[in-house]
Amino acid sequence: MTLSSPRRSALVDQVIAQLRNQITTGEWAVGSRIPTEPELVEQLGVARNTVREAVRALAHNGLLDIRQGSGTYVVATSELAGVMHRRFADADPRHVAELRSTLESSAAKLAAERRTERELKQLDTLLERREEAWASGDREAFVAADATLHLAVVAASHNDVLTELYADLGHLLRDWLRDDVALDMSPEHHMDHSRMVDAIRAGDAETAASEAAAHAFICLPERLAGR
Repeated sequence: MTLSSPRRSALVDQVIAQLRNQITTGEWAVGSRIPTEPELVEQLGVARNTVREAVRALAHNGLLDIRQGSGTYVVATSELAGVMHRRFADADPRHVAELRSTLESSAAKLAAERRTERELKQLDTLLERREEAWASGDREAFVAADATLHLAVVAASHNDVLTELYADLGHLLRDWLRDDVALDMSPEHHMDHSRMVDAIRAGDAETAASEAAAHAFICLPERLAGR
């Protein structure tokens, strides 16, 4: 993993690329703390100032968050995700819900028209995992399972641009869902996604779209009431 040492500006770019790769491949997951500066110096075989400059560049681009006295944490998987997270973190909840509704309904409609048998099996598996997570009462497990199901629906649209955009927004949408999921995970707060998956299976694009669109607004009145 040690890097060669040409002129410094090129070396910093190499370190930035290496650190970005650790993030985009998931080796450093969102929310995790990256190795300390001395550890990175040893791993990369470069000077402390080079590491510091690279980390600051990634923090400026929104991938990392430098927290004094705590460490440096991954907050996004791409520059676009970092920008969107900063830009929309305090956005009007209704606007976020409208964005979710637009993206997810469009994706579900396309998925109903383009999904493969393999993708249908994956959706069934993810839906079951989502229901199991809800039944367990584990809020974090449910948020992760729900987000994974929605991303799979978007991927089944076979629209690469839509899929990448939704993935970049994923952490913001996951934060939104985490806030909306009731702490007691009570039955009245359960959001049934089986009708959406069934519509995708049946090739019913309009029903798939309407079901997906409705999910974004289920908890909106409660959130607005708390503002």
